Amino acid sequence: MPGFELFGDSERKEVNDVLDNGVLMRYGFDAMRNGHWKAKALENELCRALSTSHVQLVSSGTAAVSVALASAGIGAGDEVIMPTFTFVASFEAIMILGAIPVLVDIDDTLALDPKAVEAAITPKTKAVMLVQMCGSMGRIADIQSICEKHNLLLIEDACQAIGGTYQGKPLGSIGDLGCFSFDFVKTITCGEGGAVITNNSEYYRNADQYSDHGHDHVGNDRGAETHPFLGYNFRISELNAAVGLAQVRRLPEFLSIQKKHYSILRDAIARVPGVTFRTIPEGGVENYSFLNFFLPNQDMAQRVSEAFKENGIDACWNYYDNNWHYVRKWHHLKDAKSLYPLSTEIKHELSKLNTTDFSQSDHWIGRNISCLIKLSWTEEEVNERAKKMSKVITDVL
Repeated sequence: MPGFELFGDSERKEVNDVLDNGVLMRYGFDAMRNGHWKAKALENELCRALSTSHVQLVSSGTAAVSVALASAGIGAGDEVIMPTFTFVASFEAIMILGAIPVLVDIDDTLALDPKAVEAAITPKTKAVMLVQMCGSMGRIADIQSICEKHNLLLIEDACQAIGGTYQGKPLGSIGDLGCFSFDFVKTITCGEGGAVITNNSEYYRNADQYSDHGHDHVGNDRGAETHPFLGYNFRISELNAAVGLAQVRRLPEFLSIQKKHYSILRDAIARVPGVTFRTIPEGGVENYSFLNFFLPNQDMAQRVSEAFKENGIDACWNYYDNNWHYVRKWHHLKDAKSLYPLSTEIKHELSKLNTTDFSQSDHWIGRNISCLIKLSWTEEEVNERAKKMSKVITDVL
């Protein structure tokens, strides 16, 4: 991760096909295309890769989450449970629909704690967003059981976890709807792009139409299409889809490289007393895009993080004070700083974030270090990195 590290002739060929026929939009202009439909081709490839019946490409992972929620009827006043550790896009995607983000603690999987999820359910709760951060997964079976018990929608955000599996099923394909990001720093990239996947034909039809201004996509004349309901513009372009089409075909190659590099690093630091690793639920397989480990306390984790930087070990983070990924520094969310008026219900829920006890999340995030696994490393570079990481951690501990 990320796929842009290994751009090559296959990506150039697919992009040049689009430039040669001149149609950059995914819909319409049938006569000009000479049979080139990159978005459709990428959707078909993703159906196979993710073992799902339906894929709808959209403009980003953020758009994917919003479109997924909207396609299942989630909107104004509905509560959506989400984790304290994710990307800011999670609450953005909820709030753009007028829905209410309800943040709850994570556990040692770095994903939603099932007990915290169940405790947060109210009569207004309509969905649970399980974010599969840093290439792995939460306790999917437990959270799925909770959703079934309370008749809640399960949105599986696998934006950082494409290629991971749980009990043989691709991550993203287990919930009612799955979401993926193909931005510039994901395992496979479109430059910008995302996807909604589902086995529910109604949700798929809604996603297909909602993401393109409500167009019904019936017939071959775009100007004659009707609009069954209101929609918005979350379309992907043919250029972006062309890059993703080449990249998804390389997914097995990327996963193999990631696993090799991940294993070398993990084996080295596993020998250091005091280091433990993120819990992977039984039956789960990571996509190996990140190596996540815990140190005995927050102070040691921060000291190791700083020592990594001082020793030239890049792309490793302690997220405790991170502006993008952890609730502690989401001051714009806590203070409801919005360019447009927010509903009273949303502002009331956000006001709670300043006083809610997230000490359980602090316990795991404070002690965690997350290291990106690069595709472009040579074997020599990985082995040298493993030695340096092990030595730095040992020196600090």
